[in-house]
Amino acid sequence: MAFGTGGGDAGGRGHGAGEDRPRVGVLALQGDVSEHLDYFRRAGAAVRPVRVPLDLEGLEGLVLPGGESTAIGRLMERAGLLAAVAERSRRGDLALFGTCAGLILLARQVEGGQPPRLGLLDLAVVRNGYGRQVDSFEADLEVPALGDAPVRALFIRAPVVESTGAGVEVLARFRGRPVLVRQGRCMASTFHPELGEDLRVARLFLSLLAA
Repeated sequence: MAFGTGGGDAGGRGHGAGEDRPRVGVLALQGDVSEHLDYFRRAGAAVRPVRVPLDLEGLEGLVLPGGESTAIGRLMERAGLLAAVAERSRRGDLALFGTCAGLILLARQVEGGQPPRLGLLDLAVVRNGYGRQVDSFEADLEVPALGDAPVRALFIRAPVVESTGAGVEVLARFRGRPVLVRQGRCMASTFHPELGEDLRVARLFLSLLAA
């Protein structure tokens, strides 16, 4: 599997060449921001970094990238983004996708520390549940919503989903644990799809923007 380093953002504020493409922001406070910008650009979205609430204007979706969940949560709180993102999500006009640390920020219950978070997904998770950085691994996942071909997934200091609420749809599991989930217009993964060449996870999220 080849891993891309990504880089750069594309699209403006939904004008010009990106006017007809889904408009997606990537939270750009900490973590693998450039990789997510590149991943969703390759999937067909007009993307831009989000650092303050004003950057949410005109967006249909927001990606919460991997990184350090406590640092990202505190920076979101300081920037006023926790409240702004939660309000847009509850109104139903902003779809959300979290990867790894982003899933932790979306979860309602977190063991191993309680970072400031959105709490919009009915999940109970354990931070670093698969181990430390040296315990990173790859696995092929069956994701029926994405067809017959498996998704090659990279897990890096990944959280473990201990339980899900009744409204959560589990899209993929690894060793019996949910690793890709969806609830309403929120979607999250414990692995890092942005580090691979397979764009199906990104396009699945983009399909939520029209829901």
